[in-house]
Amino acid sequence: MRYNATIYGLTTKEAKERIDEYGKNTIEKRPAISPLRLFLSQFTDIITLILIIATVLSFFMRETADAITILIIIIMNGVLGFIQEYRTEKSLEALKKLASPTAKIYRDGSVKVINAEDVTVGDIMVLETGDRVPADAKLIEEVGIIADESLLTGESVGVEKDLGKNNKIFMGTIITSGRGCAEVTSVGMGTEMGKIAHLIQNVEEEKSPIKVRLDHLGKILVALCIGVCLVVTITGVLRGQNIYEMFLLGVSLAVAAIPEGLPAIVTVSLALGVSRMLKRNALIRKLPAVETLGCTSIICSDKTGTLTENKMRAKVIYYNRKIYDLEKEAPPQNQYLKNIFTYCQNLNIDHDIPELSNSLSGDSTEKALVNIYINKTSDLLDYLNNAARLKEIPFNSKRKMMSVIISHNNKKYMYLKGAPEKVIEKCNFIFENGEPRLFTDTLKVEVLKTIESLSYKALRCIAGAYKEVFGSVDSATENNFVFAGLSGIMDPPRKEVKDAILRCKEAGITPVMITGDHKNTAFAIARELSIVKEEKEVLTGEDLEKINDDDMIERIKDIKVFARVTPEHKLKIVKSFKKLNNVVAMTGDGVNDAPALKESDIGIAMGISGTDVTKEVASMILLDDNYKSIVSAVEEGRVIYNNIRKFIRYLLSCNLGEVLTMFLASILNLDIPLLSIQILLVNLATDGLPALALGVDNYHGDVMKEKPRTKNESIFAHKLSEKIILRGCLIGACTVLSFIAANFYGFSIEKARTIALSTLIISQLIHVFECRSEEKSIFEISPFGNVRLILAVLTSLILLICVIYIPFLQGIFKTEAININQWFIIIFFSGVIAILNSLFILFRNKR
Repeated sequence: MRYNATIYGLTTKEAKERIDEYGKNTIEKRPAISPLRLFLSQFTDIITLILIIATVLSFFMRETADAITILIIIIMNGVLGFIQEYRTEKSLEALKKLASPTAKIYRDGSVKVINAEDVTVGDIMVLETGDRVPADAKLIEEVGIIADESLLTGESVGVEKDLGKNNKIFMGTIITSGRGCAEVTSVGMGTEMGKIAHLIQNVEEEKSPIKVRLDHLGKILVALCIGVCLVVTITGVLRGQNIYEMFLLGVSLAVAAIPEGLPAIVTVSLALGVSRMLKRNALIRKLPAVETLGCTSIICSDKTGTLTENKMRAKVIYYNRKIYDLEKEAPPQNQYLKNIFTYCQNLNIDHDIPELSNSLSGDSTEKALVNIYINKTSDLLDYLNNAARLKEIPFNSKRKMMSVIISHNNKKYMYLKGAPEKVIEKCNFIFENGEPRLFTDTLKVEVLKTIESLSYKALRCIAGAYKEVFGSVDSATENNFVFAGLSGIMDPPRKEVKDAILRCKEAGITPVMITGDHKNTAFAIARELSIVKEEKEVLTGEDLEKINDDDMIERIKDIKVFARVTPEHKLKIVKSFKKLNNVVAMTGDGVNDAPALKESDIGIAMGISGTDVTKEVASMILLDDNYKSIVSAVEEGRVIYNNIRKFIRYLLSCNLGEVLTMFLASILNLDIPLLSIQILLVNLATDGLPALALGVDNYHGDVMKEKPRTKNESIFAHKLSEKIILRGCLIGACTVLSFIAANFYGFSIEKARTIALSTLIISQLIHVFECRSEEKSIFEISPFGNVRLILAVLTSLILLICVIYIPFLQGIFKTEAININQWFIIIFFSGVIAILNSLFILFRNKR
């Protein structure tokens, strides 16, 4: 929106007073789950409730010490689960605040961008195409505003607005076309949106596909574990064991063996990963995007601001059939060119900043054009205030130009600015040697050849034209213009992008550039960035129009650059790439980009230049509009996915080992190797902290040298399920063998169980280090690469030692102190398999 010097807006003091009076501009939401409810929810699954009931019953059977200890362990497990989920909730809340909408308003005479919740009654809002209206208001200035009010009315057809009866705009609606200013009349619950707030509060949050699949897997594992627990319980009863003790044992085994925390740890891992991505300027709006990022095979990116610096600077001017190099000489002194570049723009101006290059905000191309002739903020304000804008025909992606009618010096002029080929179509004359002359076909070809040569130098050309308006403003049309000249603008590629593109290619990801620029400009930039090598890899929007959908799929395989495209073309491009079984990431900033972003697997909105609409449909927002941040997010997504595989491998193999320990002992007619209280101790010592630490592990190697996985690839792909089953069987077998060995040496049943307990826990703690890599042995990975994991393992070991050697705890957990020789039995059975397996991997890798 062009800065309007006649609008001052509220002062900061007035705004604060009105916020105190009318409240924040927020819609009341369902109250968040309280910490107490979140804590109590840790004990609501059916198996834990049965264990709690069984433990309470043991009070009446005078097993007080056991009952208290089991309840303490259950509570400690609940506390760990609560801490995980509470941290996750807080992290996600913080991320939602970062993604909260903003509003452009006049404060203290300047246009400011503030949080939408700080908009108050009386504020003057600046509205542009793609904005979501932050509060109810009435228009005081508008140019062709059309609003999508389907959120309120259900009608999908846009509503035209004016300064008469249709001057009201409403919170939550979208400006689909035009621009204007509006004075806020209602905020928060006083708006039309606030009145229907109760209808929009029960929206379900989207679950990650991994979490959905693990929820389903969890139900299967629950059934299997309960079956095994019933076998263990019934077998014990048939062998004459106490029915109540066997029931308590069976329920305890179910609590320890069922990986009920798996989906929660997935969420924690995703949330922590999202926080890491935020540090790399990628704000994830939807958790499933983290998983999908690792599958990305094509990144379709806009050129301006993403691949380039978005620091546009006019390098040349073509005027009077001559090229002026602005690096070496002053711009030609032509009033018409100056007026076109100065009046034909919609920039915001901060009048408190004297340097014009710093005071302007808005379109970078318009900033570059204004800066050709004017360098001070005060000079621009004076220039604008000496004229009046009577009418505007706004720019859009189809027209590729805009025009304004300006009144100054008692005359009316229409100024036109846009893509050269579109402007030339509207011109019958050319300004040459101080006067207009006929714009012949020969001269048009000459100008087009000049544009062609400039575009090969990666210059983006913007042409200008003018005409005097004699009749009424409303009857003025865009034709019969005088061609004034054009400017060649340079937007240099970001220095870091070339390396990011090379990393993409190493990772099996195809970088694709999409731009509205001329074919030659696009090719020059793309070749410099190593996206393309030959011109045949470039396709224009005009070419796209001629290709049918079937031919498009075949043709698109070799195309890396799309030039002079519209948002509608973007949608066609995304659909074609997806039909080739690609996982497509697509960037966008304008309101018309929303369909393409929605169609893509990962829609990426620009945080700086993006409209509210694109940000809302996007899965991810680039806070710095930088291509490198997309690549960093893909890398982080791959690491997160690998970490999820790590703790799934660890948790499921350990839980399988616990179940098999009890099952094998039952079918081999052995004494019970672990008591219920010892099984719960294993669950406390090995399940929570080590698994969480794996969720934030570093990747061992370069994850960006691997090919992207397919979208529907199972989490258990690449023989992960075989590794889980094999290692789980070995943990269970080694634990039972250590129990048999202890019996063989004639140790007491308490000591034998202590050895089995220690073997089971240490086996799992050794296995957690194996799970850090699927390709490398524990001898090839630095043990100090994950400090959290070391601390988690040390905590578990200290807990085990306390249980074995502290007399008070010995009585509770039915353990006995073990000597150095007995430790050798534990170390042998818990470590031998891991050492042999790691040696095998080490020699295989070396070979």
